[in-house]
Parts: sequence; C-alpha cells; structure tokens
Amino acid sequence: MVKDIVLMNIDVELTRAKKALEEGNIGMARVCARRACGISISFWLQINLHSGYGESAMNQLKSIQNDESAPDEIKDAAMRLSTHVSDRTTLPISDNPVGDAELIIKHFLEH
Repeated sequence: MVKDIVLMNIDVELTRAKKALEEGNIGMARVCARRACGISISFWLQINLHSGYGESAMNQLKSIQNDESAPDEIKDAAMRLSTHVSDRTTLPISDNPVGDAELIIKHFLEH
C-alpha cells in the first residue's frame, strides 16, 4: 500500500515536469523531476535503512554523486539534475530532466 502511494506521488511530479516542459518552463520541469527523485530515494532509504543522503531531494541527488556504489549513469543523471543553472551554454545539464529522473527513480525502486 505504501509503495502505491509513493508511485502515485512520483507520477504526479513527473506529470507536472512533463507539462512544464511542454510549456517551455525547463526550470519548473527540473524542480518537479528532482521532487520525483526525492520521493523514490526517500522510499529506498526507509526500506534499506540507509542514512547519510539527507532529507531534501537536492541533498539526496548530491549524495548520490559521491556514493561509490551508485552506477555512473545514475551519478551522471543526479549531477545533471542537481546542477544550478545560470548559464545553460556552459553547464552540463540535460534537456531531458524527466528522462534523468526516470533513470534515477527506476534505479532506486528496483534496488
């Protein structure tokens, strides 16, 4: 039952992110994508009794980047989502925050 609620909340945030992308609001899409990741990571942390990732989605994404057990593609997606965007031409951010979020979410819900 709890996982159903988690999945529902993730779906809500990903839907918001997709809508924001359609409207050209990349900033809001990234915020919603990060929230969706935070929901899945928090669920994983509870199930696995893992600590040290922090409580906010942003802190969790930054912690993933330093987690030696995380696959490189997950670390890279976390880096892209957590990078502060002030100049898109010089930062390694993704034009697909939903895709990055889905990658991270899948990883944490399957492990």
